[in-house]
Amino acid sequence: MTGNDLVLALVVATALGFDFTNGFHDTGNAMATSIVTGALRPRVAVAVSAVLNLVGAFLSTAVAATIASGLVDSGDVTLTVVMAGLTGSILWNLATWYLGIPSSSSHALIGGVVGATIAAAGGSAVKWQGLVAKVIVPAALSPFIAGAIAALGTFLVYRITRRVAEGPRSHGFRIGQVGSACMVSLAHGTNDAQKTMGVITLALIANGTLHAGATSPPWVITSCAVAISLGTYIGGWRVIRALGKGLVEIEAPQGMASESASAAVILSSTDFGYSLSTTHVATGSILGSGVGKKDAEVRWHIARRMVTAWLFTLPAAGLMGALAYWVANGIGGTAGVVTIFVVLILASVAFFVASRHPAVTPENVNAAWTGSVVPAPEQDEVAS
Repeated sequence: MTGNDLVLALVVATALGFDFTNGFHDTGNAMATSIVTGALRPRVAVAVSAVLNLVGAFLSTAVAATIASGLVDSGDVTLTVVMAGLTGSILWNLATWYLGIPSSSSHALIGGVVGATIAAAGGSAVKWQGLVAKVIVPAALSPFIAGAIAALGTFLVYRITRRVAEGPRSHGFRIGQVGSACMVSLAHGTNDAQKTMGVITLALIANGTLHAGATSPPWVITSCAVAISLGTYIGGWRVIRALGKGLVEIEAPQGMASESASAAVILSSTDFGYSLSTTHVATGSILGSGVGKKDAEVRWHIARRMVTAWLFTLPAAGLMGALAYWVANGIGGTAGVVTIFVVLILASVAFFVASRHPAVTPENVNAAWTGSVVPAPEQDEVAS
């Protein structure tokens, strides 16, 4: 194996690693409300979501094309740039997952790649018009659009079913939630899995393996689909808890309304090739379900914390990507790429070990919210 082949192999492996983190980081977008209302048991929910993420990844490639050729000039991108961008995005994903903040994996990826590209070739290598039109504008608008749809849907379902007894109503909407949650998982696969496809395709173009403007090969599509579905099955319980328990005390009608709104917005954006943040959409929908229900408890301080993380995601991941590039480029050659790969592995292990003390699990993910992602020990005992 030549040095260039080794670098390409590390880049592909790291990209699939990002896809894996994307899966467990974003599982909550699809399944948090179904888990908290009892529509699906936690382990069943992540298994169903994993299968549908796998299926959704094969349905469209419009978003992959946006990532591969619509954001940066592929002629200025090297394998080292792609590796550094992935390193920045994974580190941000792991940090926000550990803190239980449902930030955008999509924006972490885009920020990391753009930051590394700027460090390597300057701002002229970034297609700013595409970045604004395909990423920043949808990021700003999607939570409000999804929230408005969810608020209206929540208001209507409570209005229409106001004379239905609480027991039958909750039971019926929990059944409906199974379908709406499945649609969000399918939609997530059509949008988020493609972002890693686009990055691997960008690396293959940079290596000369594919020509500029090429579409993702079948092996790239398949491997990305498998990676995101495996990550989804692991279950990002810290983020699931934050979305399901931290924002709004959700009932089944709200859950179905928010999930339906999320699926509609994500599928529409995929059709137009927008690299949308499913996290922004899901969070906006959940908040909208709280606004649409009379006297619902909405924890706006938690929402403000999440929005703050959203604002920092692009620049923070970009800065991490730029730093990773400077380190790799400073060392030079294959050794530089191997160095940041090893650092990334060590950091990933450190985050995982820290998250185990104490751990959020399927057994305590629905424990009463006490202001922290990690449930208090005494409440674990009560819940059990």
